[in-house]
Amino acid sequence: MLTSHYFFALSLPEETKRYIDGWIEPMKEQDSFKKWVHPADYHLTLAFLGSAEDLGPVMDKVGDLVYPSFPLTLGRFGTFGKSDSPRILWMGVEHSDALHRLRDLVYGSCEEAGFQLDKRPFSPHITVGRKWDEGFAFTPGWLNEFQPTESHAFTATKMVLYQTHHDRLPKYEAIHTIPLQAN
Repeated sequence: MLTSHYFFALSLPEETKRYIDGWIEPMKEQDSFKKWVHPADYHLTLAFLGSAEDLGPVMDKVGDLVYPSFPLTLGRFGTFGKSDSPRILWMGVEHSDALHRLRDLVYGSCEEAGFQLDKRPFSPHITVGRKWDEGFAFTPGWLNEFQPTESHAFTATKMVLYQTHHDRLPKYEAIHTIPLQAN
């Protein structure tokens, strides 16, 4: 049995999930990636905790944060991994000081609660696909054909502690929600 993992993330409004899914539908039709993230699972990770036995201390610390809601604008698609065979396809967001401040607060609270977190620089994104699966090498030119031609803005209104269920679709379960304060 696979171990459950936990992470804090910003949840996305349903309208934003539909917008993203609409832009990746042509890529899905081409079977360009092996796995597609279920639209209900779209989120923006703030801190990945991994497996955990006692979530009480971290839930207390992050739950005590008071932070205002803030606007975000989706950006372009990008990839992580090898340039000719990426492992992750993602939708980015435009730079937001508010997002980076919130991530720093959540990250610090998780570390204070005893979690050892990834030290790589924060690269805000929404994972939408995994494992390039075409019969040819991936190129940025291929991806450019699918880039959004319009922008989409939304307001981040809640942070969620998610639990991963590897045997389900959708696979992320919201186990604790922390509302951001209305402006």
